[in-house]
Amino acid sequence: MKVYKTSEIKNVALIGGAKSGKTTLAESMLFEGKVIDRKGCVDDKNTASDYHDIEMQKQNSVHSTLLYTEYDGKKINIIDTPGFSDYVGETVAALSVVETALLLANATGGVDATTENAWRQTVKFNSPVLFVANQLDHEKANFDEIVRQLKSNFGDKVTVAQYPVNAGEDFDSIIDLILVKMLKFPKGGGAPEVLDIPESEKAKADELSLALIENAAEGSDELMEKYFENDTLSLDEMREGIRLGMRTRAIFPIFCTAAKSDIGVTRLLDFINHSCPAPTGRPRKATNGTEFKCNSEDPMALAVFKTSVEPHMGEVSYFKVYGGVVTEGDDVINTRNGNKERLSQLMVVAGKKRDKVSSVNAGDIASAIKLKDTKTEDTLVDPKISDVDFGPIGFPEPIITTAVKAAESTDDEKMGSILNDMHKIDNTIIVEHSRELRQIILKGQGDLHLNTIKWYFDNVHKIDLEYYEPKIPYRETITKSARAYYRHKKQSGGSGQFGEVHLFIQPYSENMPKPTDFPVRGVDEHEMPWGGKLVFHNCIVGGAIDARFMPAILKGLMERMERGPLTGSYARDIAVYVYDGKMHPVDSNEISFKLAGRHAFSSAFKNAKPKIMEPVYDLSIRVPEEMMGAAMTDIQGRRAMIMGMEADGHYQVINAKVPLAEMHRYATSLSSITSGRGTFTMTYDDYQQVPSDVQDQLLKAYEEAQEEED
Repeated sequence: MKVYKTSEIKNVALIGGAKSGKTTLAESMLFEGKVIDRKGCVDDKNTASDYHDIEMQKQNSVHSTLLYTEYDGKKINIIDTPGFSDYVGETVAALSVVETALLLANATGGVDATTENAWRQTVKFNSPVLFVANQLDHEKANFDEIVRQLKSNFGDKVTVAQYPVNAGEDFDSIIDLILVKMLKFPKGGGAPEVLDIPESEKAKADELSLALIENAAEGSDELMEKYFENDTLSLDEMREGIRLGMRTRAIFPIFCTAAKSDIGVTRLLDFINHSCPAPTGRPRKATNGTEFKCNSEDPMALAVFKTSVEPHMGEVSYFKVYGGVVTEGDDVINTRNGNKERLSQLMVVAGKKRDKVSSVNAGDIASAIKLKDTKTEDTLVDPKISDVDFGPIGFPEPIITTAVKAAESTDDEKMGSILNDMHKIDNTIIVEHSRELRQIILKGQGDLHLNTIKWYFDNVHKIDLEYYEPKIPYRETITKSARAYYRHKKQSGGSGQFGEVHLFIQPYSENMPKPTDFPVRGVDEHEMPWGGKLVFHNCIVGGAIDARFMPAILKGLMERMERGPLTGSYARDIAVYVYDGKMHPVDSNEISFKLAGRHAFSSAFKNAKPKIMEPVYDLSIRVPEEMMGAAMTDIQGRRAMIMGMEADGHYQVINAKVPLAEMHRYATSLSSITSGRGTFTMTYDDYQQVPSDVQDQLLKAYEEAQEEED
């Protein structure tokens, strides 16, 4: 295959709502570029994009797919992304490396929740956006309504660049306001017949053209001056103004297509070639401040944005070249681990179709296979610039959490290994082996995301997974001081066990009052890994307990801190004073004092007005104005404390503090309340004491669980 120069390359991502026709449009783009000689169809399960078994079965995209087409002497790299918000990680990764997002809107359904989510990702990456009103050949297509919705949701910078003459089942003609022509497309696609704008359309075309020219002129001061002088712009000036305006998000043009009928596709490809930002126009900064402008003369630097596992190939790493020329056999440094990697097989990709290339120029996107230790978000560079790193992509935080286990315990180890491998492919799958909760915790982007993971276990790995509610990482502490002692005595012939420990405990704080009725000979302050402190005071005088047994007592206390006396949760923020005890000249040993210390601590703890503490999170919910009441009612039923509200366009943002224990499957609930349009983020804030009724419930549940174990 031809190796394209940087000036001959454009990179775009197809994003937007589910069922907006992204995969079908990708198919038509490849067909018009003669990369494929026959168009596939989602219903027939033979498209270039959706080639995974799960995608063919469900008839929707689950993974992003790298494609390319060749049109008018240029290469256009295309990343087709899934529409459902649960797979947002695929969209995020794609937007991190392309210069333009083609945001498809279904001309029959308008702007839905998944369209809004796709738009939010472009805001995050400051991506140039080209709207594509698709499916204009449907009998219910309504172009004026989709324009109204796009402007209402995304602002007045949304600008009509084309509009359909005859939307509906007979759709074949478009008024192009950039070319100032009517384009009439033949059945089955191809190049259009270029005609003058009919008299019946001139008034509408002139009105819309004026808005387009004004927005294009705002792309630069020079173009604005030319517009004031001539009251219009030439075709080249229009293209330049739109390109500059798209690059700064000053204009979002709307184009028209019927991807299934292949109408408008060749003109869309022409626009991408002439007017969409080029790789050189979207530089990327490394974490050390070095800026890469996709110059082939610069040292080699590439960013890995996606990893997949393909049959008969193994692990495939997809990357964009930001500097230099990558040649087969090049040695590069992975800046994450300092390891050397050899790029032994370079390929350009169109779904399952892969073509080997000898080199890849700056600005291009390609793949390599069988890299030793390279992951998504890694940076690979020329050894001479090993301090360059492009940093993380910035995948979204998970919004749903579940505990997971294999139905058969013998599959537990294999399950954990597979989940870790799945994280390499999808960075939004988060797997945690919680020692505290004694559970494997799985986090993702929604119910559909978790169901997709389960599909792979059911159909590929043949392991039955079980999802269940995760435990809450409660904490235990005390609210007043208490004393206790415990004598451990065991005699079974020969030397026995004996140890007696007297101790005093009180809540720890920076300015806590110190007891005055016994001296402090030594202090050990321990920061607990789970937060809070244990402060251990040695107050033994007169040799009541030998100094060599003090570490054993401390060990017993630490064991009880790790498995608290009330519910087995971690304990925190306690000061302990060991002030008396007894020894036996023969039977005393470390195990005796460890057990005596542990039991004395438990007894004192239960008499010190103990409280269970729960994690509380800062919750920010974004919902449509008309759905705010329902969202407020729901979170107030979750023991949330409303902290404030603020407007965000047609949305309201509700800020609250809410216990984690009340948020299980909240993503599902919010989606149901808001028809998928509500979003939220949660950030850990602090631990707070649970209400007394909740504490009683927790204690009862723990006692019942202990009885069942016994």
